[in-house]
Order: sequence, then structure tokens, then C-alpha cells
Amino acid sequence: MNNFIYENTTKVYFGQGCVHEFLASLLNGYDHILLAYGQGSVKQNGIYDEVLNILMTAGKQVTEFPGIMPNPTYEKVQEGVSLVRENRTDLILAVGGGSVLDCAKAVSLAARFDGNAWENFWARKGIADFEPVPMGAVPTCSGTGSECNGAAVITNRIEKIKTGYDYTKCSPKFALMDPAYTFSVPKIQMTSGSFDSLSHIMEIYFSRPDEQNVSDDLAEAVMRNIIRNMRIAAEDPADYQARSNLMWDAAMSENRLLKMGKQCDFACHLMEHQLSAYTDVSHSRGMAVLLPVYYRHIYRNGLHKFARFARNVWEISSEGKSEEKLAAEGIDALEQFIREMHLPATLRELGIREKNILKKIAGSCRYSPGSYRRLGADEIYDIFAECF
Repeated sequence: MNNFIYENTTKVYFGQGCVHEFLASLLNGYDHILLAYGQGSVKQNGIYDEVLNILMTAGKQVTEFPGIMPNPTYEKVQEGVSLVRENRTDLILAVGGGSVLDCAKAVSLAARFDGNAWENFWARKGIADFEPVPMGAVPTCSGTGSECNGAAVITNRIEKIKTGYDYTKCSPKFALMDPAYTFSVPKIQMTSGSFDSLSHIMEIYFSRPDEQNVSDDLAEAVMRNIIRNMRIAAEDPADYQARSNLMWDAAMSENRLLKMGKQCDFACHLMEHQLSAYTDVSHSRGMAVLLPVYYRHIYRNGLHKFARFARNVWEISSEGKSEEKLAAEGIDALEQFIREMHLPATLRELGIREKNILKKIAGSCRYSPGSYRRLGADEIYDIFAECF
């Protein structure tokens, strides 16, 4: 394995009732809370009332930061920064999905920085040599794994860039993960979020080193678990065991553990980020469209790993097959699973109607150094056109 340093400072409280049991005690030492949430679902499902009641009973001063959208924007981050500074917030509590958590982490960083936060921490990888505002996470759906890392993916609408870096100091101080909180999430959002977890792991897995290593073995086990539990939850959305497995799978996909010793290939991820920056499509659903096509472009450059993926994740027999045929069957199995989960297979299904914009988006995509093969703008455009 490659050399690495591993650190994760987020303390996880996992299980049904954990918010009711632990949140009040975790607020000790904090007086002014910024309660960050999305566009209203937490008020409809009762989670907002439960969390707010705990905050008020504990005597906290609460400032609300609502309306965080999917693909959160830098303008929204700046709005949160103003609230933190005006109200002297000493803890940000993010209640919601990955977009809410990402926005809250970005606010925690930018609120303690005097300069241009976008230029210093998103336009390039910066150095956070100061302490961000402490943050706690209460995820209400599974997918991004944002509750267990310091990454905050933000969209700059003016520059048409969607990006994020993992700053260790931005990791939530605690994450309260109650699988029952995900029950109110619609089935399509559940499958989309869980596929996002799967895509994160594939991006780690399909990169060097390809020799036998702990990270790849763990990745295969978690990928199989996601696939199995997505199928169970799709049949019975109220299956607690399936929902709890998917919630922990999401955390495992992005708590840095599986990345240890791996280069990681984020080329497709970065391609989808730019699609989102230009069209505001759902990230996870965009990944479902792009990944099979992207993998058909590069699989011959990582043939042994793609064949192993077919054998060990999809349990496809290798008997009488060349490594290339086996690898191709593994990608076919991935595509069939996407359709089985009723996820989109084309950019048109995502609502993209103008093919002309795809060339401009392809030209804006950045390079991922961990890829098996570097793609130029022309080939990225070809992938987009094949997905259209």
C-alpha cells in the first residue's frame, strides 16, 4: 500500500433514538447555536420540532439558517457567514442531507476567515491554520457521507464551478446518525443517495495501487453491502436493518478509511460536478448516468481491476471468459442495477435538453490525477454525447 496518514475526529452516535438521548449533553459549553437545514422537509417529518425542542429545553439561543438547496451555492454560504458573525454563533448544528452538511461546513470555515474564502479554499486547496466554528451533524438521509469528513462541495454560480476539498479541521465534532430519520425520505431519494455512496467507493476502488491491499478488500465488502441493502430497501422502505446498513455504508464511503493507500479516481465525479454547475442536476443521479459510459472508455486501462470487480462484487463467473469479457460484463451488471433501481440512464432524463452546452461543460472539466487514463476535453464531450 502507499504511505498515508489517517485521521478522523468526528465522534459518531449511531442508532434509533440517539438524537433524543445524546444531543442535549453534546451542547454543553455552547450557548449560541446556528440551526442549519434545507427547504422544509425536516419541518414536515417532525425532525425539526424534535431538535428545536431539545435546543430550547437546554436554554440555547437559536438562530435559524433555512433554505439550503441541493448543490449549495457560495452565495448561500456567505448568507450563513453573516448570521454566524452577527449572532456570535459558537456551534453550527446541521440537520439534513449532504447539501445541508456541506453548506454548514463551508460556513464554519469561511466565518473564521477574514479574506476571500472562495479563492483561498475552493478555487484552490488552501491551508486551514485556524479553528473553524465547531459543527455538529444530524443527517436525515444516507448518501454523501458528509457527516464524517471535512469536505464541503460548493457551487460558484458566477464562475460556473462546483468543487470542494476535505479540510480535516472542518470535520463535524459529532454526528448523530439515526436510521429512523431516513424513513421519510422518498424511495427515489433513498436509491439515489445510496447509489452516491456506491459511486464514491468505485472511485476509490478503480485506482492504483491494484495489488492486493486492505482498502480494496474493504471496498468490495461495502459495495456488496450497498447493493444488497438497496434492493431490500427498494422492496421495503421501512426495513430498519437495510436503512441502518445503508446509513453506515454512506459514512464508510467517505470517512477517509477506504481511501488509505489509494490514489482515487475522481474524473467522473469532476465531470458530474461541472454538469451540476451548469445545469443544477442532481449529483447522485448524474453519476448514475455517467459512470457506466465513463468506465467503458477506460476499463481496458485497468482491465484486471474491472475483471475483479465483476467477480467479487457482482459474483459473475469467470469460467471460460477472457479478462476483457469479464470486465465488460461487470460494467453491464452495474448498468443493469442502475436500471433496476429506476435511476436515470441518460442526460435527457435529468432534464438536460440542449446538447450544444455539453462541449462547453466538457472544456471546463478538471483533471483527476488518480485516473487509469487521462481524458481530454474531446473524449469527455464524447462521453457526454453518448449519455445524452
